[in-house]
Formats: sequence, structure tokens, C-alpha cells
Amino acid sequence: MSFRPSAALGRSGWGRHALLLVPLGLIAAVCTIDILSPPDIHLGPLLVAAPAITATFARARVTALVGTLAVVGQVIIGLERNVLGTENLEVQIASLVVVSALVVLFSVARDRHERELTRVRSVAETAQRVLLQPLPSRSGPLEIAHLYLPAEAEAKMGGDLYAAARRSGGSRLIIGDVRGKGLAAINLAALVLGAFRAAAHRQATLTNLGIHLDGAVHWDAVQWTQADPARSGSGDHDGPDHDESFVTAAVLDFPDAEPLVHLISCGHPPALLLRGGSATALEAPSALPLGLGNRLGFAQYETATFGFEVGDMLLLYTDGVIEARDGAGTFYPLAERVSAWSKDDPEALLRHVREDLLTHVDGRLGDDAAMVAIRRVAGPGSGAGRFGPP
Repeated sequence: MSFRPSAALGRSGWGRHALLLVPLGLIAAVCTIDILSPPDIHLGPLLVAAPAITATFARARVTALVGTLAVVGQVIIGLERNVLGTENLEVQIASLVVVSALVVLFSVARDRHERELTRVRSVAETAQRVLLQPLPSRSGPLEIAHLYLPAEAEAKMGGDLYAAARRSGGSRLIIGDVRGKGLAAINLAALVLGAFRAAAHRQATLTNLGIHLDGAVHWDAVQWTQADPARSGSGDHDGPDHDESFVTAAVLDFPDAEPLVHLISCGHPPALLLRGGSATALEAPSALPLGLGNRLGFAQYETATFGFEVGDMLLLYTDGVIEARDGAGTFYPLAERVSAWSKDDPEALLRHVREDLLTHVDGRLGDDAAMVAIRRVAGPGSGAGRFGPP
């Protein structure tokens, strides 16, 4: 989330009152100096700065009050210098009133926008908390940590997702990214997570699990068209264009009894294996994203198997991480950075990545970013058959 020092400091506690002293002090100083200055020196026009400064940290009502005090100060100057009825001072007072009114109007519009944005962010955060249930910190011989960073742009809800499930003799995990943003993306992410949680604990192979997930996304896209063929291609339906909906995802299986990880990739960025101070991309055969396999008649998912020894760490992420750019347009070098932190535990690794990523983009992500780090901390036969410590 973004942090605005002026708003955060100016609208809470002592900070607001302390900042208010600046425009009030400016009004007092300008009035005093102008009254004591020679007749040919006029500082009254500087009073316009008082409401302008106030608008940067205070709400419209306080800005209007300071603007009124600035006008009163200008009148006091006129009285003390016996120029209140002159055309010059009347123009100065009128100009100050007009500028103060414009500043207040802009403050009203800004305050309304910020209240709306706060409500949207609150709804988005609540939806994300309900959708993305926290992953367990331990599952059998695995340590797990997760991180979700929302995008800055317009506080839209993204479709990044992750979930874990425990099956007999192992753990399964999914990470994915829904095309698009907003409620449509949230709905599709909820569908994928529900389908995964309902099926991942069964003994079906990863290939069959991938087919099941692809079928769920495809059915969601076509069910209403099949129910009413007249609507197909007509565009006469509510909501987003479901024909273009898909989800990139990686689905993984970690057997307790073997130092291995099985993986299918559905158009998702490759996982990074951290071992011995280096980061290696696990290049699994890439299948079509979920939702496109059935649609294009090619719902085939090939399982790749990689070694995953005690002490190894696996980093999963969405494209919001590797596509994050700095001010010069340079992508975030994830593999290069995490190599230096490969000896940390999962929580520490994600903490390092978070701080470094936000520094890289100057605190403003252009897309949601999700990461999951998994480390094998025990050998075969020492894991538990459930979530939680062995």
C-alpha cells in the first residue's frame, strides 16, 4: 500500500495540529510585517499561500477556515494602513477570496476521491483475505511462507492466487495469476481455488488435477452459453468476456517420503530452486493456461520431476514480481537477488524480496505480486501426515 507522509501526518494526532501552525504562523507574520513596513511595501498578496499550504495536509473544512483567516488578515492590513477602501486592496481581497474558494473546491473533490478509494481498498483487502487463506507454516517436512503485495494502480483487486492442500503422504500447492483485474478476476480466482481445494487431497495424479482445473475454468466460461445458445457470440450477456478468461498456474506435489518435487506448469513463470548459493529456474514443459486447454482441444499436462533435498528452497512467484520496473524501465532481477539470500529461512527470504522489490519500484507496483517460499527441513520418513509441525 502506498504511504503519503503529508496525509498520514497531517490528518492524525499531533501531526495535524503541528502542521496547522505553519499557515497560521504565515498569516500572522505577513500581517505584522506588512503593517510595520514602509508604505511602498505590500506583502498582503503572500497570504494566498496559507490556504494553499493547508490544502496539502488538511481537509476542506480546515482549508476554508484558514482561507477565511487569510482574508481577515488582509482586511486588518487595510484597516491599519488606512487603505481599506482603495481599489488596489479591494482587488487583492477579491483575488484572495477567489483563490481560497478554488483551493477549497479542489480539497472537497480530493477528499471525496480519497474516501471512495479508501472504501474500495477496504473491500479489496477484505475480499483478498477471504479468498487467499493463509498457508500453513509447516506441512510435513516442509516449511512454507507466503507474501501478497497489491498493486498501487487504482487499488483494483487482482487475481493472484495460492493455496495448499494436504494429501496422504505429501503436500500439494498451487500458485496462479488470473488474466485481468477487478471482480471478474476475483471470481475466477475463487473458482480455481475452490476446484483445487476440492480435488487436491485426492490421490489423482498432477496431470489429472491439471485437467480438472482446466475443465472447471472452461465450464465457467461456457456454461451459460450452452444453456442459451442464442447468446453465443451475440455479446448479449452481463459481466466480462468469459471467452478470454484464463489462468496461468503452477501445481506442485511434494511427497514426504522422497526428496523430490513434481510440477506441472500451465503457462506460469518457472519456479526458482535455491541451492548452494545459486538460483536455478525449474524449466518444466509448459502447457496452455487453465481455461484454454479444453477450449482449444489441447488439455494435456506433462509432469516434470526435480530433486528437492533437505535444505533446498523453492521460490514460486507471479509475473507481477519479475515484470516490476524501476524508473529506468529495468525489470526486477529476481533470480540474481535471491541467490544472495538462499541460506535464509522462507520468512526471511520473502522479507528480503519484499523490501528489495519495493525499493526497486520506488514503492509503487504496477501489478499485484504473490510469492510462496518452501523449504524442505526434514528427510524422508520424518514428516507428519497433516498440516503443522511433524
